[in-house]
Amino acid sequence: MDTSELLRRVRSIEIKTKAITNNIFAGEYHSAFKGRGMSFAEVREYQPGDDIRDIDWNVTARMNRPYVKVFEEERELTLMLLIDLSASQNFGTHQRTQRELATEIAATLAFSAMKNNDKIGVIFFTDRIEKFIPPQKGRKHVLYIIRELLDFKPQGNRTNVGMALEYLVKIMTKRSIAFVLSDFLTTDDYSRPLMVAARKHDVVALHLYDQCMASLPDIGLIKVTDAETGHEQYLDTSSKATRQHQQKWWQAHNEELATRFSKSKVDYTSIATDADYVRPLMNLFAQR
Repeated sequence: MDTSELLRRVRSIEIKTKAITNNIFAGEYHSAFKGRGMSFAEVREYQPGDDIRDIDWNVTARMNRPYVKVFEEERELTLMLLIDLSASQNFGTHQRTQRELATEIAATLAFSAMKNNDKIGVIFFTDRIEKFIPPQKGRKHVLYIIRELLDFKPQGNRTNVGMALEYLVKIMTKRSIAFVLSDFLTTDDYSRPLMVAARKHDVVALHLYDQCMASLPDIGLIKVTDAETGHEQYLDTSSKATRQHQQKWWQAHNEELATRFSKSKVDYTSIATDADYVRPLMNLFAQR
């Protein structure tokens, strides 16, 4: 992608996702992800309805009328985006690929964090750690992340979620909000790394998929290629048995994900490439 086209796409994503952030997400993000506690801000004169436990007795004694302490949330948080860039993320049969969906969602989350003055960091992963972008604040940093999401070319093809979670735990010493964006199509058992990461960080899983994975269209004989392994085979999608087999596999895959995330106390939602991602994220935030 040449520089002018890349800048055009970065700007396009900024306009779209900032509009969503400003109109919908920033407040929801703030409510869903709390700061580390409350710190003293100031004292003011007591008003009817104030909690008497907040009365500052020293100031009250000096002023001869009641004053209360005012506290504010210690807000500064770190948002970490763990983004799967394996070959399967380039799959998409409708409006966009899974990677394009991940880019839009990541940009929306990053602008929401920026609006709340939080830091944003990124881990790109496949079956290896492809790139680590240390957490920083500001629009320039968010635009750099979007640019990398659009143009970065990974070395690996396969997916290793457990390795990415282990890297998060190792690299981030302080508690963070960690969104994992992936199709979670992997043979590695990441149950233990997920539990360890969820104890240290506030982990949220976003399961990205294409509707074709959930339900094969009836379009006759097709050639399919596993993007991560290169394995090729033909599928007769006109066969009802073939379509039912795919649906059963998809259902089992989703049940396994739900069980794994539930055991680790990780919030998650599934988002299709041809769907609006705003509603699933709003519902996820509201549940918190």
